[in-house]
Amino acid sequence: MKLSRPVSWFLAAFGVWSWVIWSTFAKNLWKDSGGQAFVNGDHSQPTAFFWVHLLLAVTSFFLGTAVGVIGLRGILAARRADK
Repeated sequence: MKLSRPVSWFLAAFGVWSWVIWSTFAKNLWKDSGGQAFVNGDHSQPTAFFWVHLLLAVTSFFLGTAVGVIGLRGILAARRADK
């Protein structure tokens, strides 16, 4: 399958965007300013809220990386085809 150059750039940008957004989310989850992620604000007792949102972040990191790699491979293939 051959990806167009704009689609490849979009996928690569989406991969980067996913890492930026979800790393910020993970940092905010760990800081837990709302008191939902940890019992009594103590980091030794995570709640179900914490585990569900951590799973969402990890899954998004994985999918963002996969999509970004596909986009990067498309960009590199387009450059090789231009030579």
